[in-house]
Amino acid sequence: MGADNKYSKSAALSMVVANMIGVGVFSAIGFQVIPIEKGGIPDNFAILLVWLIGGLISLCGAFVYAEIATTLKQNGGEYTFLSKLYHPSLGFASGWISLIVGFSGAIASTGLAIGKYSGPALGFDPSSHIYFFGMPLTYQKIVGCVVILIISIFHLRSVKISGLLQTILTGFKVLLLIIFCLAPFFIGYRDGISFFEKFSPTTSSFSIIYSLPFASALVWVMYAYSGWNSAAYIAGSIKKPNKSIPFVLILGVLLVTFIYVLLNASFLFFCTFEQMMYQEDVGNIVSIELFGLRAGTVFAGFFSLALLSTMSAMVIAGPKVSEQVGNDFLFFSKLSKKSKGGSPVFAILLQAFISILLVLFSSFQELIETLGITLAFFSLLTVFGVFILRKKYSAHERPVKTIGYPITPLIFISMILWMIVSFAIEDPMKIWYSVVAIVPGFIIYFLIEKNEKKQ
Repeated sequence: MGADNKYSKSAALSMVVANMIGVGVFSAIGFQVIPIEKGGIPDNFAILLVWLIGGLISLCGAFVYAEIATTLKQNGGEYTFLSKLYHPSLGFASGWISLIVGFSGAIASTGLAIGKYSGPALGFDPSSHIYFFGMPLTYQKIVGCVVILIISIFHLRSVKISGLLQTILTGFKVLLLIIFCLAPFFIGYRDGISFFEKFSPTTSSFSIIYSLPFASALVWVMYAYSGWNSAAYIAGSIKKPNKSIPFVLILGVLLVTFIYVLLNASFLFFCTFEQMMYQEDVGNIVSIELFGLRAGTVFAGFFSLALLSTMSAMVIAGPKVSEQVGNDFLFFSKLSKKSKGGSPVFAILLQAFISILLVLFSSFQELIETLGITLAFFSLLTVFGVFILRKKYSAHERPVKTIGYPITPLIFISMILWMIVSFAIEDPMKIWYSVVAIVPGFIIYFLIEKNEKKQ
């Protein structure tokens, strides 16, 4: 791949930031402020702490991924890493998950969020519907499908153009979020309470922190942070990877953690738990509360544009996994074919098709919770893989070393295990959904491998 068809450091950073700042942070708090007996953590201090912990976990993961990605230097993320560190079947299962729910599911949930957020700006009720071949379709789903199609078609052109689009959309998103992050500091008091008084810990804060729902709440938080490793998916398509990948991963996580904590503090400062409870479009609610109905409607359109940045980033990163699968397996070879501009055409189109199916036939909450657990599982295996990496590759073959090794990978592993076990106790069915999604990946791998060996 020529230099013109590789992503610059700024484009890669914007992709990481855009992947992370998406539907998760705009929606998760609506499911965190619900009563604790229903799985929520309704305490201001506890909610900010869980977002800070999510950032710490992601930073530890970024330290590890920087070493793995710069050692292996190939596109594909966990698909490549797990294939080389463990066994190709595990890597293929990871690639399968990335295709059907990892990226496609994340794109679908973002499409649904855009459909919800854009309702006030476009002047329609997202829950109203029309009938298509006898099937009721809400306007939320229609908008989600249309946006997925448009963004995917745009990225078919070339890597250079898609990188430029990504940088512009991400810059707009960060500017919008800065407004909301800084708003409480300009207002100072809300209902006679200062910003800092609002988030002081209480006696109930600590009982919530040590509860199962607090650990389970990390599922939503880690989904919101899930794009922290996205630069690893395009490790073979970044200029000067040894310098760029660690810079992009670490700075991206630090920047987004800062934004997430402040943004959730702003949401909690301006709105009550009752206003946000079970709401997917918390940004719209806060906008109307802050600026009034007319200006809030304008901000609803801005939030929709901000979410386009997230979708665009995932449309860039996701096909890199499918493309690598196409390079490795003759059966999927079409997925590796590229346009003149370097974009994997069939991989992008397949991802768009699956994303649209998920928009049509899935609910928002189901997508988020299943995604959060499944993606965390493969990230856990990848981070553990750094111990295997150090046995397989000598020190001079590893140009970047994990900061804080072995403490940082152990922090990541222990925290993710705590989250998964707590969530399994709270809602065991969601764990089975993840298992059901993963198993076909292994079956398909062994069927294809057996067939290709015969050829």
